[in-house]
Amino acid sequence: MPDLILASGSPRRKELLAKLQIPFTSVASNENEDFQPNALPHEVVVELALRKAKSVSKDYPDAVIIGADTIVVLEQDILGKPVNREHAKQMLERLSGRTHAVLTGVAIVFEERIHCFYEKTDVTFWKLTPHEIEHYLTSGESFDKAGAYGIQGLGSLFVQSIQGDYFSVVGLPISRLNRELNKMMLFK
Repeated sequence: MPDLILASGSPRRKELLAKLQIPFTSVASNENEDFQPNALPHEVVVELALRKAKSVSKDYPDAVIIGADTIVVLEQDILGKPVNREHAKQMLERLSGRTHAVLTGVAIVFEERIHCFYEKTDVTFWKLTPHEIEHYLTSGESFDKAGAYGIQGLGSLFVQSIQGDYFSVVGLPISRLNRELNKMMLFK
């Protein structure tokens, strides 16, 4: 059985991948997350996930590499990670009382085989008060997350409903990933 490597340093993704009960190693890709401004959101997450996986596969050519990336989309605008506190505040104000999409792209790279997919989940926020936003910003939780919130932490208090895969919003659609790995007959 080949080694499994997660091309990410994200503690959330590591925790989710551990649910597969397959030994794995985590190697951060440090890949650039820039993208073409006119690209479609699903193309962006798949491309970023693939870049991360390919970057790590160069050093581990005999391993199965999993790359993933998550973005938040509101009215066709891609909201990545905020660059500072004001940017995070603006994102949360825009998401307040509205439904947005969270897309997570996944790329599996093994030898010459490449398989990519994405999951889309719709998340609806309650109308947020300025106090709620300020309290959340003070927590520091929003600064390394797409859309400036983490659904698995204090950001969960903003969520009125979700439609789709919760774990995809956290950062890795683990159930779909398991099925895709099984289809590729990599880990049975």
